[in-house]
Amino acid sequence: MASTITSSSQSSPLPINDSTTIELDKLTHEIFSILENKFLFGAYADPNQFLNTNKEDFKKTSSLPGKVRILSIDGNGFTDGILAAKSLAHLEEYLKSKTANPDARISDFFDIVAGSGVGGLLAALLFTRGTSDHDRPIFTADQALQFLIINRRKMLTRSAGIFRRRKTPAKFLRGVFGEPTTLKDTLKPVLISCYDLSSRSPFLFSRADAFESDGYDFAMADACGAAIGGGDGTVEVVRSVDKRTTISALGGAGIAMGNPTAAAITHVLNNKHEFPFCNGVEDLLVVSLGNGESACSVQRSPSSACLAKIVGDGASDMVDQAVSMAFGDMMETNYVRIQANGLLLGEKKFEKSSLKGEEGKKLVGIAEEVLRQKNVESVMFKGKRVAQKTNVEKLELVGEEVIREQERRRRSIFPVVVFKQNSPRTSSATTSTVSSY
Repeated sequence: MASTITSSSQSSPLPINDSTTIELDKLTHEIFSILENKFLFGAYADPNQFLNTNKEDFKKTSSLPGKVRILSIDGNGFTDGILAAKSLAHLEEYLKSKTANPDARISDFFDIVAGSGVGGLLAALLFTRGTSDHDRPIFTADQALQFLIINRRKMLTRSAGIFRRRKTPAKFLRGVFGEPTTLKDTLKPVLISCYDLSSRSPFLFSRADAFESDGYDFAMADACGAAIGGGDGTVEVVRSVDKRTTISALGGAGIAMGNPTAAAITHVLNNKHEFPFCNGVEDLLVVSLGNGESACSVQRSPSSACLAKIVGDGASDMVDQAVSMAFGDMMETNYVRIQANGLLLGEKKFEKSSLKGEEGKKLVGIAEEVLRQKNVESVMFKGKRVAQKTNVEKLELVGEEVIREQERRRRSIFPVVVFKQNSPRTSSATTSTVSSY
Protein backbone atom coordinates (compact mmCIF):
# COMPACT_ATOMS: atom_id res chain seq x y z
CA MET A 1 0.00 0.00 0.00
CA ALA A 2 1.37 3.42 -0.97
CA SER A 3 2.20 5.87 1.79
CA THR A 4 0.22 9.11 1.92
CA ILE A 5 0.30 12.50 3.61
CA THR A 6 -2.97 14.22 4.45
CA SER A 7 -3.05 17.98 3.90
CA SER A 8 -4.59 20.09 6.65
CA SER A 9 -6.34 22.25 4.05
CA GLN A 10 -7.67 19.39 1.88
CA SER A 11 -9.62 16.25 2.73
CA SER A 12 -8.08 14.06 0.04
CA PRO A 13 -4.74 12.35 0.76
CA LEU A 14 -1.64 13.42 -1.16
CA PRO A 15 0.56 10.65 -2.56
CA ILE A 16 4.26 10.80 -1.79
CA ASN A 17 6.36 10.73 -4.93
CA ASP A 18 10.08 11.20 -5.55
CA SER A 19 9.85 15.00 -5.89
CA THR A 20 7.89 15.24 -2.62
CA THR A 21 10.54 13.21 -0.85
CA ILE A 22 13.29 15.44 -2.24
CA GLU A 23 11.47 18.58 -1.08
CA LEU A 24 10.92 17.11 2.40
CA ASP A 25 14.58 16.15 2.60
CA LYS A 26 15.59 19.66 1.60
CA LEU A 27 13.29 21.20 4.20
CA THR A 28 14.58 18.83 6.87
CA HIS A 29 18.15 19.73 5.99
CA GLU A 30 17.41 23.48 6.25
CA ILE A 31 15.69 23.06 9.62
CA PHE A 32 18.59 20.96 10.91
CA SER A 33 21.09 23.56 9.68
CA ILE A 34 19.33 26.29 11.67
CA LEU A 35 19.18 24.14 14.80
CA GLU A 36 22.81 23.12 14.34
CA ASN A 37 23.91 26.75 14.16
CA LYS A 38 21.83 27.62 17.20
CA PHE A 39 22.88 24.80 19.51
CA LEU A 40 26.34 23.84 18.32
CA PHE A 41 27.85 27.21 17.47
CA GLY A 42 27.11 29.37 20.41
CA ALA A 43 23.88 31.30 19.88
CA TYR A 44 21.92 29.06 22.27
CA ALA A 45 24.43 26.60 23.68
CA ASP A 46 22.20 25.90 26.68
CA PRO A 47 18.84 24.28 25.75
CA ASN A 48 17.25 25.84 28.84
CA GLN A 49 18.32 29.23 27.60
CA PHE A 50 16.58 28.46 24.32
CA LEU A 51 13.39 27.35 26.08
CA ASN A 52 13.31 30.51 28.18
CA THR A 53 13.95 32.85 25.27
CA ASN A 54 11.19 35.23 24.28
CA LYS A 55 9.51 33.89 21.14
CA GLU A 56 9.59 37.28 19.39
CA ASP A 57 13.32 37.67 20.09
CA PHE A 58 13.99 34.20 18.73
CA LYS A 59 11.92 34.96 15.63
CA LYS A 60 13.97 38.10 15.00
CA THR A 61 17.24 36.28 15.68
CA SER A 62 16.54 33.34 13.41
CA SER A 63 14.90 35.31 10.61
CA LEU A 64 16.17 34.99 7.08
CA PRO A 65 18.76 37.46 5.77
CA GLY A 66 17.62 41.06 5.40
CA LYS A 67 18.01 43.62 2.65
CA VAL A 68 21.09 44.43 0.61
CA ARG A 69 21.62 48.19 0.83
CA ILE A 70 22.51 49.81 -2.50
CA LEU A 71 23.74 53.38 -2.98
CA SER A 72 23.63 54.81 -6.51
CA ILE A 73 24.99 58.24 -7.50
CA ASP A 74 24.17 59.96 -10.81
CA GLY A 75 26.72 61.60 -13.05
CA ASN A 76 24.44 63.83 -15.11
CA GLY A 77 23.11 67.04 -13.68
CA PHE A 78 23.30 70.75 -13.18
CA THR A 79 25.13 70.71 -9.83
CA ASP A 80 28.28 68.80 -10.88
CA GLY A 81 27.89 66.33 -8.03
CA ILE A 82 27.24 68.94 -5.33
CA LEU A 83 23.61 67.85 -4.73
CA ALA A 84 24.57 64.20 -4.24
CA ALA A 85 27.54 65.13 -2.05
CA LYS A 86 25.39 67.42 0.10
CA SER A 87 22.75 64.67 0.44
CA LEU A 88 25.40 62.21 1.58
CA ALA A 89 26.89 64.70 4.03
CA HIS A 90 23.46 65.22 5.62
CA LEU A 91 22.79 61.47 5.73
CA GLU A 92 26.16 60.74 7.34
CA GLU A 93 25.59 63.37 10.04
CA TYR A 94 22.16 61.88 10.71
CA LEU A 95 23.68 58.40 11.06
CA LYS A 96 26.25 59.73 13.52
CA SER A 97 23.52 61.36 15.59
CA LYS A 98 21.13 58.39 15.63
CA THR A 99 23.83 55.83 16.45
CA ALA A 100 25.71 58.12 18.88
CA ASN A 101 28.85 57.18 16.96
CA PRO A 102 30.94 60.16 15.78
CA ASP A 103 33.00 57.81 13.57
CA ALA A 104 30.02 56.48 11.59
CA ARG A 105 30.55 56.59 7.82
CA ILE A 106 28.35 56.08 4.76
CA SER A 107 30.33 52.94 3.89
CA ASP A 108 29.35 51.38 7.23
CA PHE A 109 25.68 51.36 6.27
CA PHE A 110 25.68 50.43 2.57
CA ASP A 111 26.75 47.14 0.99
CA ILE A 112 27.53 48.38 -2.52
CA VAL A 113 27.93 51.73 -4.27
CA ALA A 114 27.59 52.56 -7.97
CA GLY A 115 28.54 55.85 -9.56
CA SER A 116 28.55 57.44 -12.99
CA GLY A 117 30.58 60.49 -13.98
CA VAL A 118 31.30 62.62 -10.92
CA GLY A 119 29.12 60.15 -9.00
CA GLY A 120 31.81 57.54 -9.64
CA LEU A 121 34.39 59.85 -8.09
CA LEU A 122 32.15 60.36 -5.04
CA ALA A 123 31.70 56.60 -4.72
CA ALA A 124 35.47 56.09 -4.75
CA LEU A 125 36.13 58.84 -2.21
CA LEU A 126 33.63 57.37 0.25
CA PHE A 127 34.47 53.67 -0.14
CA THR A 128 38.23 53.51 -0.83
CA ARG A 129 40.36 52.43 2.12
CA GLY A 130 42.44 55.07 3.85
CA THR A 131 46.20 54.83 3.61
CA SER A 132 46.73 55.11 7.38
CA ASP A 133 43.58 53.33 8.60
CA HIS A 134 42.68 50.47 6.27
CA ASP A 135 39.31 49.92 7.95
CA ARG A 136 38.02 53.43 7.27
CA PRO A 137 37.42 55.35 4.02
CA ILE A 138 39.82 58.07 2.93
CA PHE A 139 37.10 60.76 3.08
CA THR A 140 34.06 61.49 5.19
CA ALA A 141 30.99 62.64 3.28
CA ASP A 142 31.57 66.25 4.29
CA GLN A 143 35.21 66.05 3.22
CA ALA A 144 34.07 64.70 -0.15
CA LEU A 145 31.67 67.64 -0.49
CA GLN A 146 34.42 70.13 0.30
CA PHE A 147 36.74 68.34 -2.14
CA LEU A 148 34.24 68.85 -4.97
CA ILE A 149 33.64 72.50 -4.05
CA ILE A 150 37.37 73.27 -4.07
CA ASN A 151 38.60 71.01 -6.90
CA ARG A 152 35.71 70.69 -9.34
CA ARG A 153 37.34 73.15 -11.76
CA LYS A 154 40.57 71.13 -11.69
CA MET A 155 38.69 68.06 -12.90
CA LEU A 156 35.74 69.42 -14.87
CA THR A 157 35.61 72.25 -17.35
CA ARG A 158 32.85 73.65 -19.45
CA SER A 159 32.66 72.70 -23.09
CA ALA A 160 30.47 73.70 -25.99
CA GLY A 161 28.86 70.27 -26.09
CA ILE A 162 27.28 67.82 -23.70
CA PHE A 163 30.42 66.38 -22.22
CA ARG A 164 32.83 67.72 -19.65
CA ARG A 165 36.43 66.69 -19.61
CA ARG A 166 39.26 66.56 -17.15
CA LYS A 167 41.39 69.66 -17.16
CA THR A 168 44.42 67.99 -15.57
CA PRO A 169 46.00 64.53 -16.01
CA ALA A 170 45.38 61.53 -13.77
CA LYS A 171 48.34 62.61 -11.67
CA PHE A 172 45.99 64.90 -9.71
CA LEU A 173 43.68 62.02 -8.74
CA ARG A 174 46.63 59.74 -7.99
CA GLY A 175 47.70 62.30 -5.45
CA VAL A 176 44.25 61.97 -3.85
CA PHE A 177 44.02 58.17 -3.76
CA GLY A 178 47.69 57.38 -3.33
CA GLU A 179 49.76 54.72 -5.03
CA PRO A 180 49.14 51.95 -5.82
CA THR A 181 45.44 52.10 -4.86
CA THR A 182 43.26 49.97 -7.14
CA LEU A 183 39.68 48.73 -7.33
CA LYS A 184 40.59 45.99 -4.85
CA ASP A 185 41.38 48.58 -2.18
CA THR A 186 37.78 49.40 -1.32
CA LEU A 187 35.80 48.57 1.80
CA LYS A 188 32.74 47.29 -0.10
CA PRO A 189 31.84 46.48 -3.72
CA VAL A 190 32.18 49.50 -6.01
CA LEU A 191 30.88 49.97 -9.57
CA ILE A 192 32.10 52.92 -11.69
CA SER A 193 30.80 53.36 -15.23
CA CYS A 194 32.26 54.73 -18.44
CA TYR A 195 31.71 54.21 -22.15
CA ASP A 196 34.32 52.14 -23.99
CA LEU A 197 34.79 53.33 -27.58
CA SER A 198 36.78 50.24 -28.54
CA SER A 199 33.83 47.93 -27.84
CA ARG A 200 31.10 50.55 -28.45
CA SER A 201 29.42 49.66 -25.17
CA PRO A 202 29.18 50.74 -21.54
CA PHE A 203 31.91 49.43 -19.26
CA LEU A 204 31.77 48.95 -15.50
CA PHE A 205 34.89 49.11 -13.38
CA SER A 206 33.98 46.46 -10.80
CA ARG A 207 35.64 45.43 -7.56
CA ALA A 208 34.21 41.92 -7.98
CA ASP A 209 35.80 41.58 -11.42
CA ALA A 210 39.10 42.93 -10.09
CA PHE A 211 39.25 40.10 -7.55
CA GLU A 212 38.54 37.58 -10.29
CA SER A 213 41.33 38.75 -12.58
CA ASP A 214 44.11 41.35 -12.56
CA GLY A 215 43.06 42.04 -16.12
CA TYR A 216 40.03 43.86 -14.67
CA ASP A 217 41.82 45.59 -11.80
CA PHE A 218 42.49 49.26 -12.51
CA ALA A 219 44.12 52.05 -10.57
CA MET A 220 41.33 53.92 -8.76
CA ALA A 221 42.58 57.23 -10.17
CA ASP A 222 42.31 55.84 -13.72
CA ALA A 223 38.80 54.47 -13.14
CA CYS A 224 37.62 57.84 -11.82
CA GLY A 225 39.40 59.67 -14.63
CA ALA A 226 37.61 57.48 -17.17
CA ALA A 227 34.27 58.18 -15.47
CA ILE A 228 34.57 61.96 -15.50
CA GLY A 229 36.50 62.26 -18.77
CA GLY A 230 35.27 62.51 -22.33
CA GLY A 231 34.73 66.16 -23.20
CA ASP A 232 35.41 67.74 -26.60
CA GLY A 233 36.10 64.33 -28.13
CA THR A 234 38.89 63.60 -25.65
CA VAL A 235 39.36 59.88 -25.03
CA GLU A 236 40.82 58.66 -21.75
CA VAL A 237 42.94 55.57 -22.43
CA VAL A 238 43.32 53.50 -19.26
CA ARG A 239 45.00 50.14 -18.74
CA SER A 240 44.58 47.45 -16.13
CA VAL A 241 47.31 46.87 -13.55
CA ASP A 242 48.67 43.95 -15.58
CA LYS A 243 48.44 46.00 -18.83
CA ARG A 244 46.34 43.29 -20.50
CA THR A 245 43.09 45.26 -20.72
CA THR A 246 42.82 48.67 -22.39
CA ILE A 247 39.74 50.89 -22.22
CA SER A 248 39.23 53.87 -24.53
CA ALA A 249 36.89 55.71 -22.23
CA LEU A 250 34.37 58.47 -22.53
CA GLY A 251 32.58 59.52 -19.36
CA GLY A 252 29.60 57.25 -18.83
CA ALA A 253 27.35 60.00 -17.49
CA GLY A 254 26.86 61.71 -20.82
CA ILE A 255 26.85 58.64 -23.03
CA ALA A 256 25.04 55.63 -21.67
CA MET A 257 24.64 55.43 -17.92
CA GLY A 258 23.88 58.74 -16.24
CA ASN A 259 21.82 56.89 -13.64
CA PRO A 260 23.60 53.63 -12.64
CA THR A 261 20.82 52.33 -10.37
CA ALA A 262 19.68 49.58 -12.73
CA ALA A 263 23.27 48.42 -13.27
CA ALA A 264 23.79 48.17 -9.50
CA ILE A 265 20.56 46.20 -8.99
CA THR A 266 21.44 43.82 -11.83
CA HIS A 267 24.93 43.30 -10.40
CA VAL A 268 23.58 42.40 -6.97
CA LEU A 269 20.86 40.04 -8.22
CA ASN A 270 23.34 38.16 -10.42
CA ASN A 271 26.28 38.08 -8.00
CA LYS A 272 25.51 35.09 -5.78
CA HIS A 273 29.09 34.90 -4.50
CA GLU A 274 28.79 38.18 -2.62
CA PHE A 275 24.99 38.39 -2.20
CA PRO A 276 23.96 34.73 -1.75
CA PHE A 277 20.44 35.30 -0.38
CA CYS A 278 19.33 38.18 -2.60
CA ASN A 279 16.69 36.87 -5.01
CA GLY A 280 14.53 39.86 -5.93
CA VAL A 281 13.73 43.52 -5.32
CA GLU A 282 12.03 42.57 -2.06
CA ASP A 283 15.56 41.83 -0.76
CA LEU A 284 16.89 45.29 -1.68
CA LEU A 285 16.98 48.76 -0.15
CA VAL A 286 18.01 51.23 -2.84
CA VAL A 287 18.99 54.89 -2.45
CA SER A 288 19.45 56.74 -5.75
CA LEU A 289 20.91 60.27 -5.71
CA GLY A 290 20.49 62.66 -8.62
CA ASN A 291 22.49 65.81 -9.30
CA GLY A 292 19.81 68.13 -10.64
CA GLU A 293 18.18 68.24 -14.03
CA SER A 294 20.06 70.10 -16.75
CA ALA A 295 19.21 73.78 -17.25
CA CYS A 296 17.61 74.00 -20.68
CA SER A 297 14.97 76.62 -21.26
CA VAL A 298 11.92 75.64 -23.27
CA GLN A 299 12.47 77.05 -26.76
CA ARG A 300 11.49 76.40 -30.29
CA SER A 301 14.92 75.54 -31.63
CA PRO A 302 17.12 74.31 -28.77
CA SER A 303 20.83 73.97 -29.39
CA SER A 304 22.43 70.59 -30.02
CA ALA A 305 24.09 70.79 -26.59
CA CYS A 306 20.73 71.43 -24.93
CA LEU A 307 19.13 68.56 -26.82
CA ALA A 308 21.92 66.23 -25.76
CA LYS A 309 21.43 67.22 -22.11
CA ILE A 310 17.70 66.60 -22.40
CA VAL A 311 18.44 63.14 -23.81
CA GLY A 312 20.75 62.44 -20.88
CA ASP A 313 18.13 63.57 -18.37
CA GLY A 314 15.51 61.50 -20.17
CA ALA A 315 17.67 58.38 -20.00
CA SER A 316 18.19 58.87 -16.26
CA ASP A 317 14.46 59.41 -15.74
CA MET A 318 13.70 56.25 -17.72
CA VAL A 319 15.89 54.27 -15.32
CA ASP A 320 14.04 55.84 -12.40
CA GLN A 321 10.68 54.93 -13.95
CA ALA A 322 11.79 51.35 -14.69
CA VAL A 323 13.16 50.82 -11.19
CA SER A 324 9.99 52.28 -9.65
CA MET A 325 7.89 49.88 -11.71
CA ALA A 326 10.08 46.96 -10.67
CA PHE A 327 9.54 47.75 -6.98
CA GLY A 328 5.82 48.37 -7.40
CA ASP A 329 4.06 48.50 -4.04
CA MET A 330 7.42 48.17 -2.26
CA MET A 331 8.67 51.46 -3.69
CA GLU A 332 7.66 53.38 -0.55
CA THR A 333 9.89 51.26 1.69
CA ASN A 334 12.57 49.81 -0.58
CA TYR A 335 13.41 52.56 -3.09
CA VAL A 336 14.18 56.25 -2.55
CA ARG A 337 15.18 58.70 -5.27
CA ILE A 338 16.52 62.18 -4.43
CA GLN A 339 16.52 64.53 -7.40
CA ALA A 340 16.07 68.24 -8.03
CA ASN A 341 13.05 69.38 -9.96
CA GLY A 342 13.36 72.60 -11.95
CA LEU A 343 9.63 73.26 -11.72
CA LEU A 344 9.87 73.42 -7.93
CA LEU A 345 13.01 75.55 -7.76
CA GLY A 346 12.25 77.92 -10.57
CA GLU A 347 14.01 78.01 -13.91
CA LYS A 348 16.31 80.95 -13.14
CA LYS A 349 18.08 79.08 -10.38
CA PHE A 350 19.08 76.45 -12.91
CA GLU A 351 20.85 78.92 -15.18
CA LYS A 352 24.63 78.60 -14.76
CA SER A 353 25.08 82.16 -16.00
CA SER A 354 23.38 83.39 -12.82
CA LEU A 355 26.07 81.82 -10.61
CA LYS A 356 28.92 84.25 -11.26
CA GLY A 357 31.60 84.16 -8.58
CA GLU A 358 31.97 81.49 -5.90
CA GLU A 359 29.99 79.08 -8.04
CA GLY A 360 30.69 76.10 -5.79
CA LYS A 361 29.22 77.76 -2.71
CA LYS A 362 26.16 78.89 -4.66
CA LEU A 363 25.63 75.34 -5.90
CA VAL A 364 25.72 74.21 -2.26
CA GLY A 365 23.00 76.76 -1.52
CA ILE A 366 20.88 75.35 -4.34
CA ALA A 367 21.50 71.81 -3.06
CA GLU A 368 20.34 72.83 0.41
CA GLU A 369 17.17 74.31 -1.06
CA VAL A 370 16.56 71.13 -3.06
CA LEU A 371 16.78 69.07 0.13
CA ARG A 372 14.12 71.29 1.73
CA GLN A 373 11.76 70.80 -1.23
CA LYS A 374 9.12 68.10 -1.46
CA ASN A 375 10.38 64.81 -2.85
CA VAL A 376 9.34 63.94 -6.40
CA GLU A 377 8.39 60.31 -7.05
CA SER A 378 7.89 58.37 -10.25
CA VAL A 379 4.44 56.81 -10.58
CA MET A 380 3.84 53.77 -12.76
CA PHE A 381 2.49 54.89 -16.16
CA LYS A 382 1.66 58.34 -14.79
CA GLY A 383 4.91 60.30 -14.84
CA LYS A 384 5.85 62.02 -11.60
CA ARG A 385 4.11 63.33 -8.51
CA VAL A 386 5.12 65.56 -5.62
CA ALA A 387 5.28 63.50 -2.43
CA GLN A 388 4.21 64.56 1.04
CA LYS A 389 7.70 64.32 2.54
CA THR A 390 10.67 66.54 1.76
CA ASN A 391 13.95 65.21 0.42
CA VAL A 392 15.54 65.66 3.86
CA GLU A 393 12.74 63.65 5.48
CA LYS A 394 13.21 60.91 2.89
CA LEU A 395 16.94 60.79 3.60
CA GLU A 396 16.33 60.52 7.33
CA LEU A 397 13.82 57.71 6.81
CA VAL A 398 16.51 55.93 4.80
CA GLY A 399 18.92 56.52 7.66
CA GLU A 400 16.55 54.86 10.10
CA GLU A 401 16.07 51.93 7.74
CA VAL A 402 19.78 51.23 7.20
CA ILE A 403 20.40 51.48 10.95
CA ARG A 404 17.53 49.03 11.55
CA GLU A 405 19.08 46.65 9.03
CA GLN A 406 22.44 46.98 10.76
CA GLU A 407 20.89 45.99 14.09
CA ARG A 408 18.96 43.11 12.52
CA ARG A 409 22.17 41.63 11.14
CA ARG A 410 23.74 41.53 14.57
CA ARG A 411 20.98 39.14 15.65
CA SER A 412 20.88 37.02 12.51
CA ILE A 413 22.65 33.71 11.99
CA PHE A 414 22.67 34.25 8.22
CA PRO A 415 25.27 36.38 6.40
CA VAL A 416 23.63 38.91 4.09
CA VAL A 417 26.85 39.67 2.22
CA VAL A 418 30.13 37.82 1.71
CA PHE A 419 32.97 40.06 0.58
CA LYS A 420 36.53 39.37 -0.42
CA GLN A 421 38.97 41.75 1.21
CA ASN A 422 42.38 42.75 -0.01
CA SER A 423 45.27 41.83 2.29
CA PRO A 424 47.73 44.48 3.48
CA ARG A 425 50.03 45.77 0.77
CA THR A 426 52.88 43.60 2.01
CA SER A 427 51.13 40.71 0.29
CA SER A 428 49.16 40.30 -2.92
CA ALA A 429 46.98 37.55 -1.52
CA THR A 430 43.27 37.99 -0.90
CA THR A 431 41.04 36.50 1.71
CA SER A 432 37.28 35.97 1.83
CA THR A 433 35.45 37.25 4.88
CA VAL A 434 31.82 37.28 5.94
CA SER A 435 30.28 40.66 6.72
CA SER A 436 27.17 40.30 8.90
CA TYR A 437 27.25 43.42 10.99
